[in-house]
Amino acid sequence: MQFTPAQKRIATWLLIALLAVLALRSLGRVLTPFVVAAVLAYALTPLVDRLDDLWRGRMPRILAVVIVELLLIFALICLVLLIVPVIAKEVPLMREQLPLVFDKINATLSPWLRQLGIRVSLDLESLKSLGLRYLNANYADAFESLLPSIKLGGSVALTVIGYTVLIPVALFYLLLDWKQIVMRVLELVPPRARPGVDSFTSEADQVLGQYLRGQLLVMLTMAVFYSTGLALFGLDLAVPIGFFTGLAMFVPYIGFGIGLILALLAGLLQFASAKALVMVAVVYGSGQVIEGFYLTPRLVGERIGLHPLAVIFALLAFGQLFGFVGVLVALPASAVLLVAIRRVRAGYMGSKLYHS
Repeated sequence: MQFTPAQKRIATWLLIALLAVLALRSLGRVLTPFVVAAVLAYALTPLVDRLDDLWRGRMPRILAVVIVELLLIFALICLVLLIVPVIAKEVPLMREQLPLVFDKINATLSPWLRQLGIRVSLDLESLKSLGLRYLNANYADAFESLLPSIKLGGSVALTVIGYTVLIPVALFYLLLDWKQIVMRVLELVPPRARPGVDSFTSEADQVLGQYLRGQLLVMLTMAVFYSTGLALFGLDLAVPIGFFTGLAMFVPYIGFGIGLILALLAGLLQFASAKALVMVAVVYGSGQVIEGFYLTPRLVGERIGLHPLAVIFALLAFGQLFGFVGVLVALPASAVLLVAIRRVRAGYMGSKLYHS
């Protein structure tokens, strides 16, 4: 059986894609720091280029890379220093307030259900005992019990330390040589196919870049909004919960839902009244309106085509297939697939098969 040149090209690209999938599955743990660094390099390269342009070439690129990477490390350290001490301070408060919250729920909910004729046996004492047992447990033992579930292999502490060192080093070299790396990869494309590949990668880069940068602005804006709104209601955990909600919006709906539950739980533990419900309804309700009707259309844009449900599916599907590495490559792969689907659809709509 003879194959046409077009069929051979398709078979070659399918083989390359298959080999890439197998490599991700078998080398996931090894590739994780490099994939993290590559994703960060893709997002931060425009900032390095802008610093180069700002100084009109008088600043060595290596200095621009160092500045950008130090800013990233500083931002991550600030985020950790912001959240960890507050959480550690509030754990004793949760330990004290949890029994009172369960007692109040039992005293309020049971008579109300009986008035409605609903016979439900609520074993709140067991839930209270279970919650107190976990809160009063030794944190070291709890941490050790969590470690086996993390599929990192070997010593977790050494792995984390290795990633902490390896990711910044890989990011430094990727930022320094990003353009050269991209050019060397594109040189492997045959000259006759290069115009089509250049057009394809340019469109995919535009889709993904606009989505990531717009979504980042939305996340930061909403993090400040939720933190300020919760703080105005007097919530002690306003800043960490607000910033978590904003940053978790990277995963549409799911991140927002987790942040809402955390805010509601923290409000019930602190206020033990309907004020918690009012706070969540006002802050998170108005936040959804502002984000959905103003920020996302203006900063991200509906024309990109990455539907929230497609983002959720991509994150879950790639995470299931490739673990943490899959989560990291989900959005870039989705952007490439989106552009490919658009072109296939356009080709089909303009073909004789469609118009026959």
